[in-house]
Order: sequence, then structure tokens, then C-alpha cells
Amino acid sequence: MEIESMVANSALVRAREGGGVKGRSDKWKDMLRFPHISQCMDVAVSLEREYWSLCVKQPIGKQLFQLFCRSQPSLQNYVSLQDALDAFEAKSDNERAAFGIGIVHRFFRTQSNQCVPVMVPHELHCLQSLEQDPCADVFLHCRRDLHQQLSGEPFLQYQESMFFDRFLQWKMLERQPVTKQSFRQYRLLGKGGFGEVWACQVRATGMMYACKKLEKTHVKKRKGETMALNEKELLESLDSRFVVSLAYAYETKHDLCMVLTMMSGGDLRFHIYSIGTPGLDKDRVRFYAAEVCCGLMHLHHKSIVYRDLKPENILLDDKGHIRISDLGLAVRLQDGCLVHGRGGTLGYMAPEVIGHKQYGTSADWWGLGCLIYEMTAGQPVLRSRGEHPVPAEMERRIQVEQVDYGKQFSLDVRDLCSRLLNKDPHRRLGCGSAGGTAVQSHRFFKKINFRMLEAGLVEPPFTPDPKQVYCNDVQDIEEFSSVKGITLDQTDFNFYAQFNTGSVPITWQNELIETGCFRELNIFGPKGSRPADLDWTQVPEKRSPKSLLDRIFRRHLSRGAGRGAFAA
Repeated sequence: MEIESMVANSALVRAREGGGVKGRSDKWKDMLRFPHISQCMDVAVSLEREYWSLCVKQPIGKQLFQLFCRSQPSLQNYVSLQDALDAFEAKSDNERAAFGIGIVHRFFRTQSNQCVPVMVPHELHCLQSLEQDPCADVFLHCRRDLHQQLSGEPFLQYQESMFFDRFLQWKMLERQPVTKQSFRQYRLLGKGGFGEVWACQVRATGMMYACKKLEKTHVKKRKGETMALNEKELLESLDSRFVVSLAYAYETKHDLCMVLTMMSGGDLRFHIYSIGTPGLDKDRVRFYAAEVCCGLMHLHHKSIVYRDLKPENILLDDKGHIRISDLGLAVRLQDGCLVHGRGGTLGYMAPEVIGHKQYGTSADWWGLGCLIYEMTAGQPVLRSRGEHPVPAEMERRIQVEQVDYGKQFSLDVRDLCSRLLNKDPHRRLGCGSAGGTAVQSHRFFKKINFRMLEAGLVEPPFTPDPKQVYCNDVQDIEEFSSVKGITLDQTDFNFYAQFNTGSVPITWQNELIETGCFRELNIFGPKGSRPADLDWTQVPEKRSPKSLLDRIFRRHLSRGAGRGAFAA
């Protein structure tokens, strides 16, 4: 490893270790200073007053609504029940029955001092469900009735409280302009079709991210505007632990930038081919395939076909969990209609895609079969390691050749791959009415508890070394430069305005909570009173900005006064 890579890796490792409190700028509190509530009226008027969005989906909104409920004696049991139901979902299979019965006894019985009246009719049904199948969604209807109750008069009262006013202040901070000055930049991580990916850190919070830069002239030359905007808008619409999250979208003079979840463990291609003997052990194959399966199901639930499943696009985080990345070729199915057109990487395309037939989610289940095969065999499906057949030959193999399974394949893995790599999409596993559930039910995944996996409660079989950087050396990543002769015009600037939308609410709010900034800044007055920045009687005076001449004149006067005082 050359000195340039050693220095870059060392700086990145230190930044990752110091993420959060240690990574914040000295001026972080100034960057996140609340505006006075009187300056939040535009947000108050434009904000959609919808309970589910403001009090359930948005993390800071949820926390502030719960603080409001705890401040109201009549609502304290409601929020305690909500906490208990959240805790129930994090319990192991063996713990759920006893914990669930405890919830029923505390909140569903009239003789309990924590009784929540709307829960009383659910007591018998929940007890029966906990006895029969505690791993089912036992409290589904209870949650519905709880939220229906809170979305009425309590939600209206919340909007008149200081807690909602504080939420408006957070929304103002969330909507601050985002520029390259908002981040520190570390080492180059990789290169894509339109630009580079860099490690970066938010100055205000210390949070580490990966910044995917799309070079403007490359995007225009290759007519990639639709692809770039498509990926950005799809990522904005998703909130899945198995798909990378978009945190910020902004532009610089030369680049369109998407700031994404930092995946410190590298991609699966690096792990398959660059660490030890090519391929992965069975436990890792099973775990990664299960998490990818969950990610695909989340995408399909949103009517999104991914179309580019390959090892390079599956990334590991610092704990060893995976996320699907690079949604540039993904497409949303409109009104259940199928798509028609080639999209993806040739070696991983399904036969129906190569054959120019209409297809839907079937292409992704073929891609999962390719991924499991490559993780197991240590080489891609239908070609030898290092072999690069011409496109026509690769297309022929995908459409007519049978897959060869070597000695690395157990009976379970072979059966799963053969079902996923069925050339007929109508007979392919995952393409029936059960969808991805049929894949999860295959015996290869017998050891996987998908409920706990979805909740992030399954320990990964491999944890990346925090001292190691899992990507190619800096000097081995080819330099990316602007394309000469490309002129940007008003049409381009209009597109950049669509792209440059700043912070993504849910990801930004999670960042503030995870880094501790929310806890440190969300302070109220003595005994729960309104602090000055929420006090309508203390509206700050508007100060007109002083001109440069005025500042120079005032500085000159102060210096003159100082000399006079010294002489005296």
C-alpha cells in the first residue's frame, strides 16, 4: 500500500472512530441554533397537519408528541402503552408471550391504574393470540385504536402546545440550505458511471456518510438526468434498514451530490474476491441472502423493481448488516403494469429481460439467484472466474445453458438457486402469489428468524474490522474528470433545481437523534415552561444588516475612543 492510501485510510478511520460528539464542529450549536418561534410562521402555514406523518413517521415529531403526552396526566398511560408495544416488537420469540401478557394486565384491565379505556375490548382476543402464536402481530388492532384515539383531541391540543412550536423550530433547521460547506470530505471510496463516491462527515453533528457525486457534464453527455432524478426520488420515498437511505441532495458548481448511508464494511464483491479464498462460508451466504430478500420485498411493496442486483451493489455496514445500493436503474411499476426494456448488468440479467419481454419483480428474484450462486461458488453464474464472454455469447448462455453446480453447493443451496434461476419467470421462486414469502420459506433459510431480522435483532455472522478500510487503494481508483465541450444551459439549471432539495426529513431527524444533538438541544424552561425562543411575548427586534462602510466607521470610532482613554 502506498503512502497516499495509508494517509487517506488513517484519516478516515479516525473520523469514523470520532463520529458523533467528537466529530462535531466547535460551532455546531451555532449551526443548529433555533430560530425564534415568530420566524417559523412560513413552516407553520405550509406544514401538512396530518397525525401519522407528524407524530408517528417523523422521528423528532414522534418524540415531541410523546413529550407532550407525558406532560398531560390524562395521556400518560397512552404513551406508556405505546412504549410497551414498541418494546414488545423487540422481544425474542421466547420472551414475547410473557411480556405481551404483562401489557394486557397493565393496560387492558379496568382494575389497573394504568388502564387505557380503548384497550379494554381487546383483552380476551389478545390473550388468546398470545397463547396461540405470540410471534404474530398480536397487537395490530390495538395500535390502530390507540393511534385513532391520539389523532383526535390530543393531536389538536398538541398543535397548540410549546412542543409543537419546538417541532416547527426543528423543521426550520431541517430546511436550512445544504452546501459542500456542510460537510468534511475524506477519502475516495469508489467510482461509478457518472462520478465518484467519497466518505464525508456532517460538520454540525459528526455523522459519517458516503457522498455520491454525479459530474454534471458526464450526466448531460450520457443523457443521465432522468436516471439521476429517478434514483434520488426513489431513495427519498424509502425507509428500509435493507436499502441505503438518502440524507441530503445538493449541488456544487461541478457535481450533483447524494449523501447516503455510510457503509464502512465495503461491498460483497470485495469480500467474495479480495479477502482469502474466493467465495463466502454458508452462514454468511444465508445471512446476506436473507437480508437482500427482505430489501427486495420492501422495494416490491413500493412497486419498485430493482433490476441491478450484483455483488458490487450490496454493501456492508460497520456491524455486518447489508443494504442494497445504487437505484439508478430501478423502475416503479405504474398501476401494476409490467415494464419492457433492458436494464441492469448483462451477466446478471434475467432471460426475460434479455429477450425483450415484459417483466416485473421476476428479474430481481433471478438476480438473487445469481448473487447466492456467486457468494457460494466464488465465481459468477454461467462463466468462469475472470472470463469475459462477448455480449452475444453471454446472452446465449443465460437463455439456453443450464447452470453447473460444483461441490461447494449443498443440496439446500443448489435447490434454492435452481428455483431462483429457473428460466421461466412463471415457474421461478418468488414470482407466484406468495411473492418473497415463498423465498423466505425455503428450507435454506430455516435457521433465519425473519421477524427478528426485520427488526435488526439478528447478530451478523461477520463484523468488519473498524480499523480496516474495505475498498481499493486510492491510487487504484481511476481519476474522474469533466467532459470537455459540454455547455450547460437553462434546461440543465432547471433540472438541478429539481435535484437540489437539501435534507431528507426522516433521515435528517434520525441523524439528530442518533448523534445526541436532539437530546442536548431540545431543552425547555424551568418546570416545563416556555424558553425565550418559544415565548411569543419576547419577539426579537429585526436588525437591519449594517453596511461595510458603517462597520468600518464604527470600528474607527471605537479605536479612537480607546486611544483617547489611554491618553487620559
